[in-house]
Amino acid sequence: MNNNNNINCELVYKSKTSKLKFLIIVSFVMLSLLFISKINFIAIIAQEEITLNAIFAEPKERWEILLENATKILNERHPDKKIIIDYRVLPYTDTRTQILTAMAGKTPIDLISIDQIWLGEFAEGGFLSDLTSNTKKWNKSSDWYSQNWEGGLYNNQVKGIWAWTDVRALWYWKDLLDKAEVNPDQLKNWNEYISSSKKLNEILEKDRIQAMHLVGANHSPDMWYPYLWMLGGEILEQREGHPKKSNYWYPIYNNDLGVKALQFLKDQVDAGTKPQITHFWGQEFADKKFAVMLEGSWILGQFPKNEWSTLEEKIGMIPMFPVPSNSNSTNTSTLMGGWILSIPETSQNKELAWELLTIMLEPEVLIPMLLQQGYLPTQKSIGEGPYSEKLKFTIPYYEELVSLISLGKGRPNIPEYPIIAEHIRNAIEQVYNGMDPKMALDQASKQSERALGW
Repeated sequence: MNNNNNINCELVYKSKTSKLKFLIIVSFVMLSLLFISKINFIAIIAQEEITLNAIFAEPKERWEILLENATKILNERHPDKKIIIDYRVLPYTDTRTQILTAMAGKTPIDLISIDQIWLGEFAEGGFLSDLTSNTKKWNKSSDWYSQNWEGGLYNNQVKGIWAWTDVRALWYWKDLLDKAEVNPDQLKNWNEYISSSKKLNEILEKDRIQAMHLVGANHSPDMWYPYLWMLGGEILEQREGHPKKSNYWYPIYNNDLGVKALQFLKDQVDAGTKPQITHFWGQEFADKKFAVMLEGSWILGQFPKNEWSTLEEKIGMIPMFPVPSNSNSTNTSTLMGGWILSIPETSQNKELAWELLTIMLEPEVLIPMLLQQGYLPTQKSIGEGPYSEKLKFTIPYYEELVSLISLGKGRPNIPEYPIIAEHIRNAIEQVYNGMDPKMALDQASKQSERALGW
């Protein structure tokens, strides 16, 4: 009997012991989970929230692609922070004014996109941070095409990084040239370009298709510059004797070379080509309203992406402007544009803004956007290196367009450039309306002298 009682007691004891052990284990697990949760809660509470403010120019799609990956990477690098990118995307025509207004009002902005032609104005106004020390530590300037890297400099300081570029080339509809029996090679020099224009107009006018597109309005200087450059001319040159700055820029675009370049535009008008007041960035060519168009590489974006794989079968591209001879000379030139990323002086988060900027330029982040928009890279490792394979496969005439970068030039990085461009635009417009090229350029040059302080 005693033995049975002992056995029962032992069973009860073991049962109680097991329950106790179970409760201890459960309690330990619960406490551990609570402790871990508390730690995570504390970590969340301790996480600093930072908002980076940015202003960009349309189209919105390119920034959505860039920032989705860039923001993710930036946050991964800073687990103690929650970084939010609050950005506005403005129409091109509003971007410059809005940024200047924000900067003048000391509005905290951390990152902006600026057209290359605005850099001098923004830098001279003291609106842009000096990124020279950042770029020295970054040590990647040698990977940029020299023309593009220099486009971000002002007074030997790095005021921005040229993120992507575009070049102007000659585009044509193959079937329309065939219909008029015009060989594309005939478009490569000035004389035959004019004669081809006449021939195309004769054949195509009944179909309400114009032969050659000739840019008027605000973009006319951009198409005139390459003709000036290929002749050996320049827009400005450095001269001594400036009343305030001693040595400064002086307009020379009205010399014999400038007159000759402008005469070629006049010859096109005299041959029946109508200057286009409105500019639709190549959509008018994609709509087949013109047989031939000198336009930027962005023209590809006017065609549906699902047509890119077969576009070269329909559309021809000559990676050169017509040259002023009847020979097979390729002494041509082109104009490069594109967008620069800069950090305003008003930024309250300059280090994080710089980090975001550099992440946006990393090949893995940048290339998806280039593929979507058809833009050209400013980095040699992307343009020609192993990263270029996807671009070659996707973007029509990619290699030919990249080859133009070495022939390309940007517009002057000086604050007065926008007004000088307006003087030239007016001169071109006057020539389109019948004025003598020399007289028009001389008048414009006098205005530019005054604008430059001479």
